[in-house]
Amino acid sequence: MVNLFQALTSNFLTPSPSPLTPGGIPFITFLPIYHKKDANCGLNWVLDMRLQKLLVIGYRLWVMGCLLMGVESALAQNGLMNQENYQLHIKKASGKIKVDGMLDESDWTAAEKTSEFLRKWPDDTGKPKRQTEVRMTYDEHFLYIGFKVIDTNYYISPTLKRDQSFLMSDAVVISLDPVNQRTNGFLFAITPYNVQTEDLTSAGGNSDNMTFSWDNKWFSATSRHENYWIAEIAIPFKTLRYKEGKTKWGLNFLRNDVKNNEFSSWTKVPTNFPFFDFGFTGGLIWDAPPPQPGTNISVIPYMSGSITGDNENGAETLSKMQGGFDSKIALNSSLNLDLTINPDFSQVEVDKQQTNLTRFNLFYPERRTFFLENDDLFSGYGIPPIRPFYSRTIGLDKNGNKVPILGGARLSGNLTKRTRIGIMDMQTRSTADAPAQNYTAVSVHEQIATRASIKGYFLNRDAQEDSKHVIRDPLDKYGRNAGLQYDVTDKTGKWSGWSAYHRSFKENINTPQFYTHGGVAYTTKHWNVIGDLGRISDKYYADMGFIGRISNYDAMLDTTFRKGFNELYSNITHTFIPSEKSKVSQLRLGVENFSILNLDGSLNETQHDLKLNISFKNTSNIMITNSFNANHLQYYTSFTDASPIPPGKYNTFYTGLTYNTDMRKPFYAMADISGGQFYNGHALQYTFTANYRMQPYGTFTVMVQKTKLQFPTPYGSNNLFLIAPRLEINFSNTLFWTTFLQYNNQANNFNINSRLQWRYKPMSDLFVVYSDNYFTDPFLKNKNRALVFKMNWWLNL
Repeated sequence: MVNLFQALTSNFLTPSPSPLTPGGIPFITFLPIYHKKDANCGLNWVLDMRLQKLLVIGYRLWVMGCLLMGVESALAQNGLMNQENYQLHIKKASGKIKVDGMLDESDWTAAEKTSEFLRKWPDDTGKPKRQTEVRMTYDEHFLYIGFKVIDTNYYISPTLKRDQSFLMSDAVVISLDPVNQRTNGFLFAITPYNVQTEDLTSAGGNSDNMTFSWDNKWFSATSRHENYWIAEIAIPFKTLRYKEGKTKWGLNFLRNDVKNNEFSSWTKVPTNFPFFDFGFTGGLIWDAPPPQPGTNISVIPYMSGSITGDNENGAETLSKMQGGFDSKIALNSSLNLDLTINPDFSQVEVDKQQTNLTRFNLFYPERRTFFLENDDLFSGYGIPPIRPFYSRTIGLDKNGNKVPILGGARLSGNLTKRTRIGIMDMQTRSTADAPAQNYTAVSVHEQIATRASIKGYFLNRDAQEDSKHVIRDPLDKYGRNAGLQYDVTDKTGKWSGWSAYHRSFKENINTPQFYTHGGVAYTTKHWNVIGDLGRISDKYYADMGFIGRISNYDAMLDTTFRKGFNELYSNITHTFIPSEKSKVSQLRLGVENFSILNLDGSLNETQHDLKLNISFKNTSNIMITNSFNANHLQYYTSFTDASPIPPGKYNTFYTGLTYNTDMRKPFYAMADISGGQFYNGHALQYTFTANYRMQPYGTFTVMVQKTKLQFPTPYGSNNLFLIAPRLEINFSNTLFWTTFLQYNNQANNFNINSRLQWRYKPMSDLFVVYSDNYFTDPFLKNKNRALVFKMNWWLNL
């Protein structure tokens, strides 16, 4: 959902921090420099005079930061030296390990134990209230991990469903970096009820980057006791990507103790950094080179059938059967090839509806598994809301309608010790309304220092004409993008800097087509400071990407205008950590400034926010926001069915209050109220979300949001409703039923989506999905409905 504050800042508000994010600060960067060509001077760099002073200051700060980071990186080879201070030695098992959650084999007794865990959140001082012990061993085929988790006999574990976020559950997590280059690695998480979650993550990410889309076979068992629980895990070496002969891996462990609202980790990780920041891993020291992983080829064929009815377009009820397959091929120990033929995404969960009070398109996350694995290689360029690559453009035409994908291939992984590559090619079918399209993406990440890298990419969308499709608009023929990005972090992780230059290429466009940005951030336990600058030309296109606000719709002329802009952003947040006796775990006070300037330097929009966020030790939270917005509206904009709001200057003030109750309780809730001036009128928004957890067998959630817009005559008023109940029932670790209803009168749609999933074998599923869509006006008139089944098999060759 987009609340009122997000509407007025075009989704640039800082999110409420989680235990795994560095203060919740979005890393958005801008460098407003542009160029033009004239007859006398050729290519000249031009700086708007009103920005010149600010740019000079920003540029100097950026250079100073990069120099500082370069010096400090040169002084340290291993970040905080965690791999010297925290080491776990692993030796080969002499007998057979049975994965039964007992740890009663002699090899477990002989294995080296980790040192005591350290508190990670809400403070990184001292030790946690409950300790965790980890041991590791291996044989020819598996890496074994054994956890003994000191606890009570009561656990908070909301679900039995695989690949759900472990942040809301008691859980232990393994963070593995077999390449040990501090760039990316694996996560494996397990709950007391043996619920598995795995993911691939990149350095410097946060919990929002975790998609839990990477799937592979691994094995586990748990046992629960009076004052502890045990997790026993076996990860096949085939599942991991690593260089042969490497006897030192990056390693860390996390414990999530929800009852005490506490995260702890084996190595020392500052509270303002994610625990899986690979700059803070310890060392896994092998007694001999790990076994060669051997051939790893997986084929996942599927068969699906559907019955669909389309009343909205008067189409007949249709039924069809289809099949296809995915395949994962390990070309070597660190490079993987993924193939897909006639992919089917019918089992993917529907998007959560949002109320849109912005003038621009909303960003929806990718949910299709094929595009999510190793997605950081492609999607990490640019800064929200500008992303040169956005995988949801693949499989959609320019009007947002679905287009069938014939197939595709993706090569990704470590090419050398310091080089990661990603190469992807996707082909779509032609439809009655759109020609076939080919999408190609190439990305290279080169590590040039311990925590510094240069990244480059090339993207190409190519429309394929045929006898039925003649492409008349030159802009539709192709779209190409290329760019370079430099990211660097100092040895402590306090200072980070980035800069990038992006170009687009379109037929018959010779004027500048660029997007450039750069910035610096300083992050410590108590301070988060960020400053960044950027500029995008009105001729910059991203056919395979997402640009949040370059297209401006004029409601009076019914026409969209492209308009480039400068962005300036700064955020200063101070975190107070009270004493142990306080009921407050953290208190954050922040000042955030965000400005959009036209390319001539004139003001387009500016936002100034004062925020107070109070996190309590019982997991409840209060956030108060006061904001001032100055908007020089340039186009007629409509939020009602009456006359559109005219261009002009609108200075507004609004405030908001959000409260979350104790999330450890079976029943917990969130209430949000925000309101104030909205252009030449007023807006008031209420959001209430209630959750009831019948752990671990089910959760019922209902979200109700009402937005009231009131404008003076003749601009009208509007009442927007978004109602979304959700029921999830877990019959076991292998059988799940989820039903999701969404009523959104802004989109004139009421959706029912019900999905039954049976995991009849590891990584093999049967899905039955029912989807139904109705108009909200006229109420409950059917648009379309579908009944789909899909069955896949995971085969290891």
